Amino acid sequence: MPESPAPVAIVEAYHRAWTSGDVDRAMTYVADSFVCSAPDPDVTTKEHWRGYLSAFMPMLTGTPELTRMTEGKRVALWYYPQTAVTENTLASELFTVEGGRITSIHLTFDRLGYRPPQAA
Repeated sequence: MPESPAPVAIVEAYHRAWTSGDVDRAMTYVADSFVCSAPDPDVTTKEHWRGYLSAFMPMLTGTPELTRMTEGKRVALWYYPQTAVTENTLASELFTVEGGRITSIHLTFDRLGYRPPQAA
């Protein structure tokens, strides 16, 4: 049986796919049994995650990466999902990769950083 790609390679391919607008391709790296922890408590499954990414994609203008860390089956990414509202709101994702697929993502970011400035 051939070896699965390293967890970091799977996460990089997934990240490249969704940040370039190809959410369908990104989902090929995600296990059907996927679980998610995100600032939106209604996002917990693979289909919820697909909808979440699809809704966010039209706002995305860039995703400069800050850094990453790997340890066995876990990969952490820190990056700046840029939109018309923000260029420096940090996001972090902790991925677990098992059997060649992403089985969980724990996403954290400041939701208020993506809201338009309020008039005084």
